[in-house]
Amino acid sequence: METLEQWRRILEKTLQYYANLPYRYGDVRTDVVVSRDYNHFFLIHEGWDGSKRIHGMVVHAEIRDSKIWIHYDGIEGSITTDLVAAGVPKDRIVLAFHAPEVREHTGYAVA
Repeated sequence: METLEQWRRILEKTLQYYANLPYRYGDVRTDVVVSRDYNHFFLIHEGWDGSKRIHGMVVHAEIRDSKIWIHYDGIEGSITTDLVAAGVPKDRIVLAFHAPEVREHTGYAVA
């Protein structure tokens, strides 16, 4: 299972890279949140842009069935590009935000 541990480190490092980027407007911070079992990874924004509340998920990824499931990807260029560049094979990444019948056309894992 060393590969899963490597993927966990890659996920956390990649999300931390995005968390370290300054938010464009207002007083907003970006945090990486990892579940206790180290299988769920979140990137979230929280703060204020003037009088407007900013709070939301940017990325939700999960380690499930020996694959990385991307449930939500709000990164402009897609976090999957970063994961593949870091060595995660495309057939080990599920774009879970696509319907199962669409996934087979993405070039990534179906499930």
